[in-house]
Amino acid sequence: MASRSKPSVRAFARQVHLWLGLSIGVLFAVVGLTGSILVFYTAIDDALHPEIRLRGAAPPPSWEQVYQTARATYPDKAGPWRFEVTEAGGDIPARYYKPPERADRDFAPMMVWFSADGGRVIRRDYWGEYAMTWVYDLHHRLLLQATGGAILGWSGLAMLALMVAGLTAWWPRRGGWRKALQMKPRAAPLRKLYDWHKQTGLWSFGLLVLLTLTGVLLALPKESEIALRPILGPPAGAPTIDKSITFDPGTRISVDQAVAIAQGALPGARLAWIETPSTDSGVYRLRLQTPGDPSRRFPHSFVWITPATGEVLAMTDARQAGAHDVLLNWTHPLHDASAGGLPARLLAVLVGLAPSALLILGFMRWRQRLRPQERKLSDHS
Repeated sequence: MASRSKPSVRAFARQVHLWLGLSIGVLFAVVGLTGSILVFYTAIDDALHPEIRLRGAAPPPSWEQVYQTARATYPDKAGPWRFEVTEAGGDIPARYYKPPERADRDFAPMMVWFSADGGRVIRRDYWGEYAMTWVYDLHHRLLLQATGGAILGWSGLAMLALMVAGLTAWWPRRGGWRKALQMKPRAAPLRKLYDWHKQTGLWSFGLLVLLTLTGVLLALPKESEIALRPILGPPAGAPTIDKSITFDPGTRISVDQAVAIAQGALPGARLAWIETPSTDSGVYRLRLQTPGDPSRRFPHSFVWITPATGEVLAMTDARQAGAHDVLLNWTHPLHDASAGGLPARLLAVLVGLAPSALLILGFMRWRQRLRPQERKLSDHS
């Protein structure tokens, strides 16, 4: 009696690719589509809200004026405010991170846009309650807060396995590369579906792996640190700052003075975010982009300043980061393609559409392959 031959690696990879595609393919497509939208999410949000567009020339903002407007408009918000420095003129975006009216959510800051001169509020919303942040939450946390982020992170590992299995199943034998890379002319419909699925997967494979891997690092920060620590060493981490220190509000240095001190501490750095203290406690935290930092919107150099005296309490410079921190600093700008400028962002939009195309083509091919089996079963029933 002849022994049964063992299934090949290629056959096993086909089965893994098939069942992972059928089980997490829809999730992969949703993440890809929302990711494509989010590549330009601030520009899309601005287009959806014309009231915050610049009309006419705007003078450089007085950050103290913006701060005073925030305190006067929202007297119940006594905690820290964060102001974004866009350098584009027009509206001034700001965030109040823990509004008591959204205490039931782990992340739902109050989002406020001030006029260019900082004198009035022109828009207010809450994170997750308008279109682009809803899309962001769907992409980042599946609308399930921290639990959704964990689900998505672990699903990302399955997505990586799905792609590797597909590549393994396709990998040509010796001498078969030319044929494997071609589209078969005048092929039957089933073969055409395979060829289109194959070509879509091949041209998008590298960037899809990169985007998925960086997404896993962002979604599972603690687990990622544990995995990377033996290879890259520990991350530096932020310095310990006592934010409970109180001060007399009448002696607080102005926001503009804090900005000048931070820029003096990191000459040549570009200011990106300003975090104020609470009304009578805490510190200023200024976020800046030093030369070579890949992230323009969320750079990785910080200066902490005491509000009472203007003393620099601590400072971190991205140019002095170790290997672990360098990788972390690149993760987000690689994931949103901002590190590569407009060409990379446009390419990321196209790559984000690939999982949907792969799902549709793969499902259609699977259904067509099932039809002969279904007809056989019906003939014998």
